[in-house]
Amino acid sequence: MSPTLEHEYLIELVRNRPSLVTTLLAEVGVAVPAFDRARLGTADFTNCRPTEYRADSVVLLDREDKPVRAVVLEVQRQYDKRKTWSWPVYLSTLRAIEECPVVLLVFCQDDKTAEDCAKPIDMGHPDWVLRPIVAGPRHIPRVTDIKQACDDAELTALSTIMYGDPETPEGIEVLRTFFEAAALRPEGRPSYAQLVFALLPKFDLAQFGKEIGMNVTIEDAMVHPFVRELVEYGEAKGRAKGEARAVLMILDRREIPVPLAARQRILACADQETLETWIGRALTATSVDELFD
Repeated sequence: MSPTLEHEYLIELVRNRPSLVTTLLAEVGVAVPAFDRARLGTADFTNCRPTEYRADSVVLLDREDKPVRAVVLEVQRQYDKRKTWSWPVYLSTLRAIEECPVVLLVFCQDDKTAEDCAKPIDMGHPDWVLRPIVAGPRHIPRVTDIKQACDDAELTALSTIMYGDPETPEGIEVLRTFFEAAALRPEGRPSYAQLVFALLPKFDLAQFGKEIGMNVTIEDAMVHPFVRELVEYGEAKGRAKGEARAVLMILDRREIPVPLAARQRILACADQETLETWIGRALTATSVDELFD
């Protein structure tokens, strides 16, 4: 799993729907004022030289075209004591720029990191203590309602990344909801299937399809948005290249070894019909040799 992707996936979800931060704040018991819209703000606080200060994301909550609250979002995969010096800079600088109250929201991947990041930061001035607001895995709701999943693609993706486990009944229900919502979502709206696949590297699409009764033959698989996203992976130049990458991604997610010669053969193939056949075989193959039989 890519460390960069582990750090970036929540930032990507917030980039697409900034109001997601208010959902996370509500889950940890923090109220926000009424607002008309949520928008991204600048996360660059490099006015404070010579040190560069840059937050992961900033969301501004506007009412009547004026910010009423600013949220600094930080994603922490592990505790970093240096953040106790930079986080106050983010808040004070943003407060001065936007002239509104600010809040620090730290999202952590595990409970131990969340506990460490929640430690109060003594600013030195009497009674001035910064207490980071921390959201951990337990604050992410399990989305299993299909209507909610269709209406809130970002929260559903986050729920699936946190709880999608094909080896438990609860995890299967989360995965089922995610895929059913992806199939129902209107054309043009993101399903985040590519993101979920990348962050659930041991997920076996073929096995999961059998468990929930989903047809994963090549004829039916291509109608599902999550398979189409694999085909379009990497903004491929031409459909053939995208389908070749899809074959490799499916094999990789199913942990099937692909020798260099086989990888080169797949990427070199420009025949769309052959590649579609390979996609279908990749969903159920137990070795790369079965693609070419």
